[in-house]
Amino acid sequence: MTRTKNGLRLAAAVVGISALALTGCTSAAEDSKSGGSGDSSAPITLGTTDKVTSLDPAGSYDNGSFMVMNQIFPFLLNSEPGSPEPSMSLAESAEFTTPTQYTVKLKSGLKWANGHDLDSKDVKFTFDRQLKIADPNGPSSLLGNVDSIEAPDATTVVFKLKVANDQTFPQVLTSPVGPIVDDEVFPADKLLDDQKIVEGKAFGGQYVIDSYNKNNLISFSANDAYAGVLGKPANSKAAIKYYADANNLKLEVQEGKIDVAWRSLTPTDIEDLGKDENLTVHKGPGGELRYIVFNFDTMPFGAKTADADEAKSLAVRQAAAHLVDREAIAKNVYKDTYTPAYSFVPQGFTGAAEPLKDLYGTDGKPDAAKAKKVLEDAGVKTPVKLALQYNPDHYGPNSGDEYALVEKQLEADGLFDVDLKSTEWVTYQKQRVTDYPAYQLGWFPDYSDADNYLSPFFAKDNFLSNNYDNPEVDKLIADQRGMTDAGERTAAIEKLQTMVAEDLSTLPLLQGAQVAVSGKDVKNVDKTLDASFKFRLGVLSK
Repeated sequence: MTRTKNGLRLAAAVVGISALALTGCTSAAEDSKSGGSGDSSAPITLGTTDKVTSLDPAGSYDNGSFMVMNQIFPFLLNSEPGSPEPSMSLAESAEFTTPTQYTVKLKSGLKWANGHDLDSKDVKFTFDRQLKIADPNGPSSLLGNVDSIEAPDATTVVFKLKVANDQTFPQVLTSPVGPIVDDEVFPADKLLDDQKIVEGKAFGGQYVIDSYNKNNLISFSANDAYAGVLGKPANSKAAIKYYADANNLKLEVQEGKIDVAWRSLTPTDIEDLGKDENLTVHKGPGGELRYIVFNFDTMPFGAKTADADEAKSLAVRQAAAHLVDREAIAKNVYKDTYTPAYSFVPQGFTGAAEPLKDLYGTDGKPDAAKAKKVLEDAGVKTPVKLALQYNPDHYGPNSGDEYALVEKQLEADGLFDVDLKSTEWVTYQKQRVTDYPAYQLGWFPDYSDADNYLSPFFAKDNFLSNNYDNPEVDKLIADQRGMTDAGERTAAIEKLQTMVAEDLSTLPLLQGAQVAVSGKDVKNVDKTLDASFKFRLGVLSK
């Protein structure tokens, strides 16, 4: 798995950022297993603007929800802070016993925090439930290669796969689809309310939730029943405090009212906080993508519009790709804390290419003449009316400036008439599937492999639910997972990027890094900015 680890290190170098080590910082794994070097009774408090959609792993697929899930739910395999490599957690062993069977042996005597047995029934129930519910805002698409799950005895789970030798499957088990749930608390066919999860004490991670005020304050204490790879948390108490305004988040980390500020501060705030001698700015690997999604049914000339026309719909997407100026967005809005993205796989990952630079604009720069020609050739009258939605809270306070600039770029030569609107995240993440012809999304990788930037977006019945379906793309996505020859798989990933660039179901804009700000006495923040973006409170210590 060295390939993926090197890929992320290179990704960090590409955006010109490396992790900043903290003076006197010990190994995160050692700290978490030994109880840390600070006062374990002192609570560690994290501040964020990232909202929780749902604590039910089947009902959310977003960074804010997954960060909480990482504290409270167990995984069969998990990645230790600072490494993208899957390690045994609940699992005692995990391996391919046949090319299409991945067999996991659980540790014996596992328990949930509520005293229930944690065994293979829970594991089978968890993944069967994900596939049955298949919530449009859930991560079930990550299980696209799973044919069935069996639990022949209390400590054995067998995943039967459609594609043999799936090179991504161990990492899928560490991803947002991987949290195991208690089959005695969760219903099999519907989502469970957050408060019911808390009341049921259905926890198996490093922490349990003591009190839960959704998107206001969550208080945690150490889970004595936890038996995973992360070990005993460095602090026996922890909290997550939520902010509606990034300015308040900045102020409270400056005043020492919270220990760590994470997602999302403005580039200007980060620059300003870096000058404060009482604070440390930490920057981690840059796997984030920001992009526009097109709904193939409802966008201009989409399949369910009155003037449906597939060729004209493609021309509209291509014209937009010819007009966006990524360099201007990166510089003027984000002070170069993001870099232009000319592909669907961030630079630094094995197989990353830049087909958008070759296909649209001129060497990646906007070209209005090409945009005008592609619309004229398809018989599209201008200006094209495009409803474009963005979110002002989930993707950071600069999203408004980002999309105002996108609007300006699309309208500059009279080719588009953009109706730009915004919606708060709790509503946005539900409405995006049905109501938005074109809209903003961002992506943090679930695991360290190029496949995670392809399968969730472009496979049939993908997470975006934007009605994109290309059978040739779908087949190659499935095939590349089972390619054991590294060169063959890399070539397939490169080909896929060109194929989806020609279809343009999404339009990548920027690639970025992740940033946290902490007080000087907080250790291991850089370790939590790991490859899988699993910010773990149990690793932090004071």
